[in-house]
Amino acid sequence: MKTTRAALVLTATALAPVLLLSTPSFAAAAAPAAHAAATAVDPDTDNAVAIAKILADPASGKGVRREAQKALDGTPADRAAFLATGLAIAQDEDNKVAILKVLYANPATGKAVKREANKALDGTPADRAAFLKTGLRLAQAEDDRVDVARILARPGISDALRAAAQKVMDGTPEELRHFITVGQFQV
Repeated sequence: MKTTRAALVLTATALAPVLLLSTPSFAAAAAPAAHAAATAVDPDTDNAVAIAKILADPASGKGVRREAQKALDGTPADRAAFLATGLAIAQDEDNKVAILKVLYANPATGKAVKREANKALDGTPADRAAFLKTGLRLAQAEDDRVDVARILARPGISDALRAAAQKVMDGTPEELRHFITVGQFQV
């Protein structure tokens, strides 16, 4: 019930100036009133809109969506608290889950990825966010370089595969990943 009411309030608030200003007879008289209403918005309405945007964002994780919905269904103080501290706590929870998936979803996860993921889990929320943003990519590149070195160490590999492996050793993390997952099989 509260969610529906909040959605109606948000919709009415967003559409009121448009509906008022779209009628020609009211356009001139309503413009100052609509501007005054828009500048005197209740802070709780701003919080509810911000939380609704978080809920609509497909990048929001389960923890963020769960806590955002609780805040939206709660009191104005709940919404303010969610935006002040709850969002960061919920985002960190989602980051922990994402890191655990990296560690345990793939049994072939390399040593560097495991090492860096565990450091992130033992670290701060900023450490976990940094691991997911850049650390995972760099640790995966380290593991991929080890895998390319193993390919180079195989006895009897073809000259074409050897040349491709040597070339990719100095490549970007994305080039290394492509070589390990696809490229080594097309040479």
